[in-house]
Amino acid sequence: MTTRFTQIFTAEPHHIDELGHVNNTVWLGWVQDIATSHWEAAADPAHVESFIWVVIRHEIDYRGNIAVGESVTGTTWILDPAKGAKSDRCAEFCNDAGKVLVSARTTWAMLDKETHRLVRVRPDVMAPFQAG
Repeated sequence: MTTRFTQIFTAEPHHIDELGHVNNTVWLGWVQDIATSHWEAAADPAHVESFIWVVIRHEIDYRGNIAVGESVTGTTWILDPAKGAKSDRCAEFCNDAGKVLVSARTTWAMLDKETHRLVRVRPDVMAPFQAG
């Protein structure tokens, strides 16, 4: 089990598409934003200085949407133990009624910040994200 991280996102006029709601590419950006915020908030500062994460796969389900001025609560967590340089993360965005509007599972790869080479994710890097 891992710890969960939440963040509020509010739809602004530039997020809205021709259908009158948040564009799918904005949701994708929010998936990345919440993951990055979680990393920066929970990780050891030395790890934040040494490593960077890049997305290698997104899987997103759209079940609803919001209009300008409306907000969602995003929640993210790390699904399973890391495998090699890869780690899977889940994210859900819920409206005020608690309905899941968008859910995602993304696979991230950890790189050395200086060399940009893949790095095996060690248990001490993942420790702050584990419930306990």
